[in-house]
Amino acid sequence: MRILVVGAGATGGYFGGRLLQAGADVRFLVREQRAALLARNGLRIRSALGDADIAAPPTVTAATLREPFDLVLLSCKAWDLPQVIEDIASAVGESGAVLPILNGMRQLDLLDARFGAARVLGGQCVIAATLDADGTVHHLNRSHSLSFGERDGSDSERVRGIAQAMAGANFEPRASGTIVQDMWDKWVFLASLAGITCLMRAPVGDIMAAAGGRAATLALLDDCRRVATACGHEPRPAALQRAHDVLTETGSTLSASMMRDLEHGGRIEADHVIGDLLARGEAHGVETPMLRLAHAHLKAYEARCAHT
Repeated sequence: MRILVVGAGATGGYFGGRLLQAGADVRFLVREQRAALLARNGLRIRSALGDADIAAPPTVTAATLREPFDLVLLSCKAWDLPQVIEDIASAVGESGAVLPILNGMRQLDLLDARFGAARVLGGQCVIAATLDADGTVHHLNRSHSLSFGERDGSDSERVRGIAQAMAGANFEPRASGTIVQDMWDKWVFLASLAGITCLMRAPVGDIMAAAGGRAATLALLDDCRRVATACGHEPRPAALQRAHDVLTETGSTLSASMMRDLEHGGRIEADHVIGDLLARGEAHGVETPMLRLAHAHLKAYEARCAHT
């Protein structure tokens, strides 16, 4: 199976690098500057689960991408998605599949509109990783799973082929018959985590130590839960309990990557992760005061950045 990994940042670099390490046929679609850095330094992964040093990983740029691939693994930031969709057009053939591992659900709507729903799989990943100044991927915890599946839940030949292609790589690939529900469950948790840690500018443990912090967190989680339920994807009890437990853990240092981006003055996925959930709730008449407040806070941050 020929695999095109879009981006060689923290997420794409990690999973693509692990696939290369296992002998898979992988190319990275990157910008020219990143291609030059990879040619010079190679792809380096530093992880408690095993390091990797891959000399001169195969790369292509949008200008040189001409041929179709069996699988396009999409791991870009939400704000880059419209341009990326155009960049990968020649790589998505009649029998090819696109596997997006972005957060939220809006990517499915955009990809369906461009390539047709039949070519777009559901997908998600669970990993904490970052890219340092010299391009090294640092894996920050011990979670590194990548789930994928047909959005109708069917057991297809192409999903089995992806599972086979990823078998043996140093991460946890998982074919799922409930991938859309998996994505919604993650979205409810992530929107709650990003919304509350950005709003409070604090990790979970500090929020729990603050008067009213627990109540505000659970109110936001309930807003997100009610939107998912109205959209036909009520969080499964086990997933909701895990979200509750993680979001209310005393002493926890957990915060969303969006909060870290915000604190460093970076771009954030406000509309994709928070705004889209808010809009779907509004379309179903769901009142979500905490979600609305979290979104307003993030949009105010973006407005301030635009003027500096």
